[in-house]
Amino acid sequence: MPLGWLLARDADARETMDDPGCDPATLARTYARFDLVNAVVSGRGAIYRRWIRPRLRAGQAVRLLDVGTGGADLPRRMLRWAAREPGRLDVVAIDPDARAIAFARAEPAVPGLELRQAATGDLVAAGERFDVVVSNHVLHHLTPRELGAILADSEALLAPGGVAVHADIARSALAYAGFAVGTLPFEPTLLRDTYIRADGLTSIRRSHTPAELAAAAPPGWSVRRGVPFRLELVRPQLVRPRP
Repeated sequence: MPLGWLLARDADARETMDDPGCDPATLARTYARFDLVNAVVSGRGAIYRRWIRPRLRAGQAVRLLDVGTGGADLPRRMLRWAAREPGRLDVVAIDPDARAIAFARAEPAVPGLELRQAATGDLVAAGERFDVVVSNHVLHHLTPRELGAILADSEALLAPGGVAVHADIARSALAYAGFAVGTLPFEPTLLRDTYIRADGLTSIRRSHTPAELAAAAPPGWSVRRGVPFRLELVRPQLVRPRP
């Protein structure tokens, strides 16, 4: 694919793992490898250090929602980090895909982690609130209507003083080339019989640039750039003064 094509978002590209008919064994191996891959490409440590750890170090009890959790590698890792802090972290991890939740539930239990097959709208309807709402590599999967809905739900789910942080890939030719070259040596080994390399390249084609995402977001949201080739769509919930 000519890298010049990346000047425009390819919203019609489809990841194999999103296909309900994809091979379940390959999908399970993909979920199992996400923790290794996300350690390099997801910027999860930066999200924890900036948005979650300061609350825990202040001794707060933090309720976190992980949207589109997949195999739940992100909340498991964050709970391990949080165990070293004075505050308490509790995570509700949701995904509408039954395959993802089944895989996550088959993994060893982690204290503080609750797994649900659900969408954000279900939690809004239930009146739930969270101090932090996060997602990782979810936004590029969404249509414009779905993006608007998940951002509106995120605002509704925030407790006073909370923050929503939706992290994703920043599309660029350099990001595409870097992922293609960086994953190639591992295709016969760590990434063998997974969807990670092919779907990762498709993800970059589907992802937004910072300017595109800023234009698509409603008022109150801002885009932060991260490393490597990352962006964060952020919405703080202000504490309203008492009347």
